[in-house]
Amino acid sequence: MAGTEGLQIGQLEALVAIARVGSISGAAEELLVSQPAVTARIQALESAIGSELFIRSRAGSRLTESGRALLPHAERALAAVSAGQRAVGDVVAGTGGRLTIGAAPAVSTYVLPAVLHRFRADHPTVQLSVRSGHSEEVLGMVLREEVEVGLMRPIQHAQIVSAPVYDDELVLVVHRGHAFAARGEIRMSQMSTEHLILFDRTSSYHELTSSIFRQAGIDPRGYLEVDNIDAAKRMVEQRLGIALLPLTSVQAEIGTGRLTPVRVADMAPVRRQIVMVRRRDVGEPSLVVADFMRTLEALRPDRLREPRFLA
Repeated sequence: MAGTEGLQIGQLEALVAIARVGSISGAAEELLVSQPAVTARIQALESAIGSELFIRSRAGSRLTESGRALLPHAERALAAVSAGQRAVGDVVAGTGGRLTIGAAPAVSTYVLPAVLHRFRADHPTVQLSVRSGHSEEVLGMVLREEVEVGLMRPIQHAQIVSAPVYDDELVLVVHRGHAFAARGEIRMSQMSTEHLILFDRTSSYHELTSSIFRQAGIDPRGYLEVDNIDAAKRMVEQRLGIALLPLTSVQAEIGTGRLTPVRVADMAPVRRQIVMVRRRDVGEPSLVVADFMRTLEALRPDRLREPRFLA
């Protein structure tokens, strides 16, 4: 068999059309080209394949054994090209394609679900993929182009551009029967009698929480370390200690009364900024990415907080 490097879409279209209507003239009419053009396409295809594809007669043209073998592959190839064209059209129109997001754990667990629920309602055919990791890992995903956008704490890097999304405040939470819950407001020195629950030693929140107490010269009664925020919340609910946790992670528990926020009068608000990052060299965002950015802006947690969560 001859090489197939010269195969062209028009040649396959001619093969399928002739097989369907049974003649070169009918195929030419269907394809809106001249009969010599259809003949030239078939001759070029036969040359590339190395075999005759049609038996020609006054009654028309019918497939040879080679033509019958090639036909289903040609039909699948044309269908694939058509599907690809539609997919590209969907991407251009912002109604289809794929969106891959990298996100820090607190973002992927407590913020993204509501955002993606709204986004999917408006873009039901867009394929969504979320990968979670610490901010340094998310940055690596963006740089390796494994994700289109990353949601993480700010990290400077020459190859990325970033935009602020929201500020997540750390809030002191206790179980609802704790003495602090009844007071509603305490001073930092009062926390020295408590066990402090810390989560995920590898995260920036762990270091941030630890540094707050070091700078204030306060040594809690003890520490309990767990590997994730949900575990920390359960420990607080079981009266094993108190915790400074991202507000986005405890809004549900505060709303149902399972946890109680306590204001620390002499502690300045502690906020961790979350930014969205993209590679600098990828150009303007696609319509899908731009729509995701708009959905995220509309549902950013610091816009949706109820005032009582900030007490």
